[in-house]
Amino acid sequence: MNGFVTKSSKALLALSAAAVLGLTGTATAEARTTGETARSGATGTAADAVKAELAKRGAAAGRVVCYRVHVADLGWLSAVCDGSVAGTTGQSRRMEAIEVAVGNVGGVCLNAHLANIGWQGTRCGGDYQNVVAGTTGQSRRMEALYISVASGSVAARAHVEGIGWQHAVRGNPVTVGTTGQSRRMEAIQIDV
Repeated sequence: MNGFVTKSSKALLALSAAAVLGLTGTATAEARTTGETARSGATGTAADAVKAELAKRGAAAGRVVCYRVHVADLGWLSAVCDGSVAGTTGQSRRMEAIEVAVGNVGGVCLNAHLANIGWQGTRCGGDYQNVVAGTTGQSRRMEALYISVASGSVAARAHVEGIGWQHAVRGNPVTVGTTGQSRRMEAIQIDV
C-alpha cells in the first residue's frame, strides 16, 4: 500500500533509523526493523515527534502523523511517524493505549474498542496536539481503533492476535482491528 514501507526498502529504513536514533540515543536500529519500537524516555510524545519531523522537512513540509503505543509490560514506546510500525509483533503483547498527533492535517479523532468496555468514546485534537485513546494501568487490551482526520484521508493497518497484519484500509474515517472476537491488537501503522 502507498505510504507503507516495502520489504525492499527496509534496509534503507534501517540505515536512516540508525542515523536518527544515533542522534537521539533512544533506541537501536535493530528494534525498528524487527517490528518493535523502543521504550520512550520521559519526553518524546507524538506531538514532539510531529514537530521534529516537520522541522526536518523544512519548507517542503507536508502532512505528517506520528504515534506511539502503550504495550503490556513495556509501557509507552517511542513515537514513530508516517507508516512506521508502533508496537510489537511475535511477542504476544497487547496494545493498551495509543497517542496520535498530526501536522498540516487540521486534527485527528480516535476511538478505541477495549476489552470489557467496548467503544471508549471519541477523543479529538487539532494539529500538534496529542490525542490518547485506550487505558494504562488496567491490563486491558485494545481490540480495535477508529481514526479520522480533519482533511484528506488516513490509512492504517493493525497486527492482530491470531491474524497477523490485516490489509491496510484508506479513507476517512477508518477502523482497524476486530470487535466481538476478543483479539488483542499488537502493533499498528498509520499514514496520512
